[in-house]
Amino acid sequence: MSAADPTASAAPKRAWIANQPYVLLSITALCWAGNAIVGRLAAGHIPPVTLSFLRWSLAFLLILPLAWKQLRQDWPAIRSRLGIMIALSLTGIGAFNTLQYWSLEYTQALNTLLLQSSGPLIVAVWSLLLLRVHLTAAQAIGIVLSLAGVLLILTRGHPTALASITFNRGDLIFLLAMAIFGFYSVLSLKRPQIHGLSMVAFTFGCGAASLIPLLVWELHARPVMVLDAKNLLSLLYVAIFPSTIAYLCFNRGVLLIGANRAAPFLHVVPVFGSIMAFVFLGEQPEIFHVIAFALVLGGVFIASRKQAT
Repeated sequence: MSAADPTASAAPKRAWIANQPYVLLSITALCWAGNAIVGRLAAGHIPPVTLSFLRWSLAFLLILPLAWKQLRQDWPAIRSRLGIMIALSLTGIGAFNTLQYWSLEYTQALNTLLLQSSGPLIVAVWSLLLLRVHLTAAQAIGIVLSLAGVLLILTRGHPTALASITFNRGDLIFLLAMAIFGFYSVLSLKRPQIHGLSMVAFTFGCGAASLIPLLVWELHARPVMVLDAKNLLSLLYVAIFPSTIAYLCFNRGVLLIGANRAAPFLHVVPVFGSIMAFVFLGEQPEIFHVIAFALVLGGVFIASRKQAT
């Protein structure tokens, strides 16, 4: 496209956000913070496999009309690395989210937020095992700073509160979910060079399909979801925001800056969760929140900077 083309200025505006990894990963964190809240509210009302299957099936149907043309063009590249694409679908879509919703039936939000802050460390381990990529000094410092901020939020400024936290079956399930998501984050760097729409369309559809055997079992083993307004709104939210929007943003963000530099943004999820508590639950911010937010954002800034050459 030439400089004289009158449409030249419109395309960069549309493409701007697609090249802003920090904005994309912040949107991801915001959507996933909402997913934790909705998932907790849905616990006991929508069985975990049902919630995960319907979430990804709806997300697949929403994205398919937009992705169909690109998906057809990218199919040869997808087929050339079909094993990796299926593995990404099984881990990041099918297994991780089902385990997350299952864990929320047994554990409290405080525990899951604490465990979620382990995400960057888990990603670092998988990066070392799969890609032989070591943490830089800046990434290590950033992870420690942001983890300190998260712990400050979780303990409400009283670190001794950590001693009173007890872990149960739900915590172990969620820790397994985080290990699987760390694997997905790193493995996504080995995906074929395909459009983001093709990536999410394939993984959403394949991930939902992988849950069908478990769904059949759950429908016989547990009460069926009631089709009321609350449950339908929950399904609509998780299909649009933490699924379609968040995964498009996350996959693009990882592609732009790598898994290790993107992982500290997982620490922003509990920060956004606290802000949502201020807005929706009427909790009042305190001084430790300000300090914690500064630590988290400072840590993310340090860890996500591109290393000087």
